[in-house]
Amino acid sequence: MKKIFSRLLILSSVLLLSACGSRGTDTSDAIEETSASSDVTSGASEQEYTDPEELKDTYDVIIVGGGGAGMAAAIQAKDSGAEPVILEKMPIAGGNTLKSSAGMNASQTKFQEAEGIEDSNDKFFDETLAGGGEANDQDLLRYFVDHSAEAIDWLDSMGITLDNLTTTGGMSERRTHRPTDGSAVGEYLVDGLLRNVHEKEIPLFVNAEVVKINETDGAVNGVEVTIEGEIKTISADAVIVTTGGFGANMEMVVENNPDLDGYVTTNQEGSTGDGIKMIEEIDGQTVDLDQIQIHPTVDQTKSLLITEAVRGEGAILVNQAGERFFNEMETRDKVSQAIIALPEQSAYLVFDSGVKDRVTAIDFYESQGLTVSADTIEELAEEINVPEEALKTTLDTWNAAVDTQEDTVFGRETAMDNDLSSGPFYAIAIAPGIHHTMGGVKINTNAEVINTDDAVIPGLYAAGEVTGGLHGSNRIGGNAVADIIIFGRQAGTQAAESVK
Repeated sequence: MKKIFSRLLILSSVLLLSACGSRGTDTSDAIEETSASSDVTSGASEQEYTDPEELKDTYDVIIVGGGGAGMAAAIQAKDSGAEPVILEKMPIAGGNTLKSSAGMNASQTKFQEAEGIEDSNDKFFDETLAGGGEANDQDLLRYFVDHSAEAIDWLDSMGITLDNLTTTGGMSERRTHRPTDGSAVGEYLVDGLLRNVHEKEIPLFVNAEVVKINETDGAVNGVEVTIEGEIKTISADAVIVTTGGFGANMEMVVENNPDLDGYVTTNQEGSTGDGIKMIEEIDGQTVDLDQIQIHPTVDQTKSLLITEAVRGEGAILVNQAGERFFNEMETRDKVSQAIIALPEQSAYLVFDSGVKDRVTAIDFYESQGLTVSADTIEELAEEINVPEEALKTTLDTWNAAVDTQEDTVFGRETAMDNDLSSGPFYAIAIAPGIHHTMGGVKINTNAEVINTDDAVIPGLYAAGEVTGGLHGSNRIGGNAVADIIIFGRQAGTQAAESVK
């Protein structure tokens, strides 16, 4: 019988939300910080990994990286008749997917239809293209939106149900799909994918760092992996790279975008660009490496990202004068620049108990000491040291705008379903932080990696944040989770077909 290497995984706050601790956070800190259970963290469960002694010399498909894209690719490859293996360099699976919070964007889904939401793939396409500054690879984008509803159904068929809908910046419809209870999507998704990986008996090795992609006569045929202190050569007919971006590699970040020197990062420490570098070494083409997204709402003390769902459920942003200063539901790049333009280069998210009830991730922020609360707006203003009358006027004006459904000051049109009138009231101090690297290796709609001569590298596929082109110059919140599932599945399908 196959031996399983098990470990009880108590996930830290830094790993669970689209919010990360500083790059220097060590394992002991992570375990210590998890002792306070919340709705967000209580789903942390035992993860099982394959015993390193079970690693074979040959597989049909090798998946490099055990995040959401890697597990989606592995499950799809297995269902398509191949024998895959997942190699993850970190001590746990999940990657940045564990930290995702807002949800997964998709259009024309059965869950939208059930709520009477009239959405379309074309609208999703157009709004993502506009949000990306029309710099998106339109072939990838077309495939992405047209297969988004199918990806939601695929997850649902495996017991991963995302039927709670909200809105993110730059979207005109409620197409961001979350778990039923409205909690952060990341841990729920990872738990579900891991469950299916185990049920399908797909080997998953951790502490297994792939250091090289092997090729012969231009065709990829395996990898070299360091595991238990040894370098082993593993052969395969296809390799899928799903190692994520490079948002935790500040040297690489600054090299590609010097303006970001000094910013905190929301990325887990394994996001260091390894896959991009290995693919470049075999002449893989990269695109848009300078396009690095900063997220507008990041706690600067712990580098924890405050999910966009907080604004999507009605929160507003105010400056130190207690006033709104921008449309909170604009795209992330524009909201970030508006905050940076303030004298203090920071702001407050302000919301009420209704928002808190609708976004269970706020319980986690509260457990981490990030929220300030008060029974009245005036008391909240005193707590965060902004003028009381100004903040009260701001809330009164906003509530009137919600009542009339017309924001005459900043033109906000979405996330205006509920006013901010139910005490207690809350505030979270935020400023922008590095969040997503939109550039990476170039792929086509079959998830095949393209070389510098614009030709396919036989046997090599990639999916997720390791790739570039889909998001253009700005990623829409909720599109990254859709990306890893849609193109993870495609990579698994195509890799399995190539080995038949």
